[in-house]
Amino acid sequence: MAAAANQAWWKKAVVYQVYWRSFYDSDGDGCGDLEGVIRKLDHIRDLGVDIVWLNPVYESPDRDNGYDISNYETVMAKAGTMETWERLLRETHRRGMKLMMDMVVNHTSDRHPWFVESRSSRDNPKRDWYIWKDPKDGGAPNNWRSYFSPSAWTWDERTEQYYFHSFASEQPDLNWRNPELREEIYRTMRFWLDKGIDGFRLDAIALLAKPDGFPDAENPADIRYLTNNPGLHDYLREMNERTFARYDIVTVGEAAFVTPEEGLKFVGEDRGELNMLFHFEICDEMPEWDMLRFKRIQRRWYEGLWGKGTNSQFLNNHDHTRQVSRYGNDGPYRVQSAKLLATMLHTLPGVPYIYQGEEIGMTGVRFGSIEEYDDIAMKNKYAELVGGGADPQEALRSLQPLSRDNSRTPMQWDDSPNAGFTTGTPWIRVNPNYRDLNATKDLAAPDSVYRYYQQLIRLRKENDVMGYGDFAELPEWMDDERLYVYTRTLGGTTWLIALNHSDEPSPLEWPARLRGANVRLLLANYPADVGQSGLPATLRPHEARIYSVE
Repeated sequence: MAAAANQAWWKKAVVYQVYWRSFYDSDGDGCGDLEGVIRKLDHIRDLGVDIVWLNPVYESPDRDNGYDISNYETVMAKAGTMETWERLLRETHRRGMKLMMDMVVNHTSDRHPWFVESRSSRDNPKRDWYIWKDPKDGGAPNNWRSYFSPSAWTWDERTEQYYFHSFASEQPDLNWRNPELREEIYRTMRFWLDKGIDGFRLDAIALLAKPDGFPDAENPADIRYLTNNPGLHDYLREMNERTFARYDIVTVGEAAFVTPEEGLKFVGEDRGELNMLFHFEICDEMPEWDMLRFKRIQRRWYEGLWGKGTNSQFLNNHDHTRQVSRYGNDGPYRVQSAKLLATMLHTLPGVPYIYQGEEIGMTGVRFGSIEEYDDIAMKNKYAELVGGGADPQEALRSLQPLSRDNSRTPMQWDDSPNAGFTTGTPWIRVNPNYRDLNATKDLAAPDSVYRYYQQLIRLRKENDVMGYGDFAELPEWMDDERLYVYTRTLGGTTWLIALNHSDEPSPLEWPARLRGANVRLLLANYPADVGQSGLPATLRPHEARIYSVE
C-alpha cells in the first residue's frame, strides 16, 4: 500500500491526555485543578509530546465529571477561572505544545439554561432544542436503554412529556435537527478557537443524529441504535465548514460502534469532517487481551483507512481500565509490559495517545466497597444488578475490572501522603500501591518507564517512517498468539518491530530473507546494546524490540 498521501503536523504528533481532576491539586481541596496542570506541564513537555488533551473544564454540576455542561463559555470553579485557563494555554504554547479541548455537543446538563427554558413549557422557543416525546401506551416512547440507565427517557411532570438522554437523566440530548441549536453550538466552538486553542476532542460524536420515528429496538441491550444514524455526516460536514475549516487545528471524534468502512466517513481526507477518530473495537469490545483478535482489528483498520484517513492508537483513557492491568501484566512484568504496550501503540499506524500515569506504568485498582467508587455508570449498573437479586459482593466483583475509576485514581507523583497529589482529602481514593509506584521513583530507576516513553517519542519525531510508513505483518507470525512481528516502511527505510506479549519466553525462527539482512537495534525494553546487529533467537516475557533493516 502507498504511504499516507498528505502530511500534516498532527500526523506525527503524540497526544497526552490530562484528566485534570486527578492530575495535581494546587490548593488542597482534594480535587485537581488547572493551576495544578500548569505546575506539572514540564513533566508532560519533557516526555516530548506535542498535544495536551484536556478533559472538560466548562461550568458543570459535575454529575458526570464535567461531561454534563451547564455553560459552554465559562470554567467550573472546581477547575479554576478563565484567567487560569488562559494562562494554561499560554504556558502550554510557551513550552512548544498545543492544547486540545474536550467538547461535548451531543448533550448538556439538565441545569444548562437552554434546558431550563426548554422544560419550562411546551411552547417555549427552546423546547425544540431538546428531544421531547409523548408517552406511548402509558409509558416511555420506546424501549431504548441509555449508556448509564435502563431507560433513555425521563418523565417531566410539569410539561407531561418525556425527554431523551443517551447517558444519565441529568444529561438531556440536544436536538441536532434544529438549525438554531446547531448555529449556537458552532458559535460556542468558535469562542474557544478564537482564544487560540489547537483543536477539539469531540465527545460521543457518533450520537448526534437520531433515527426517524424512534422505533422500538429488537434488542434494547445492544445500544448500537444510538449511534451512526442517517444525517450524522451532514452535521459533521456543516460543523467543519462553520468552524474547523477556518483554523489550523486538529479534531478527533469519539465514535462508538464504527467499522473501518463507517470510520472512513468521519476521517476521509476528501470528506471535510474530522481529522481522526477513536474507535472502540478494542477498548469497548475486547474485555481482555486477545492477540489474534487485536491483530485482526489492526489489519482491518489499516486496510480501511491507510492513505485515506487517520486512526488513533490507544488502549486506555479516562473511560477505560489502565492498559498494563487490563491488557498487560501488572505483576512481575509490570515495567516490561508497560514498555511493550507503549512500543506497540507508538509503532502501529495512527496517532498514539498517552493517558496520564501510563508513562510511569500506573495500574488499575480494586476498592473494597461500592461506596468507595465514584463512577456513575458503575454505580447505576451495581444498583440495577443488586435490585435484580444479585449478590452485592458478586455484583461488585463483576464490575471492578472495567470500572472507569480504575483510570481515574489520582496521579502518583511521589511516596508522600496521597501520592503527592493533594495535601487535602482526595476526591477519589489513591491507589494503595503509590508508595512503590510513583513518578519520582520511576524516574530514579535505571529501567524507567518514563524514560522509555521519551525514547519512543524521540524516535517518532526524528523518523518519518513511524508516522508515515506502510505497515505489514510478517506472515510467519500472523496467527501466533504471543508474537506480534511487523514492519513499517517508507521509501528506502524499513523498521522491524518484534513483540512477545506473553509471560513466557518465545523462540523466533527468522525467515531466510531476514537472516542475511543488515539489522540494527534501535530500542529495546530489556537491557541491550542499542546499535547491535543480529536478530534475537528468543524474546523474553513481554520483550519488545525495534530494529532498522537494510
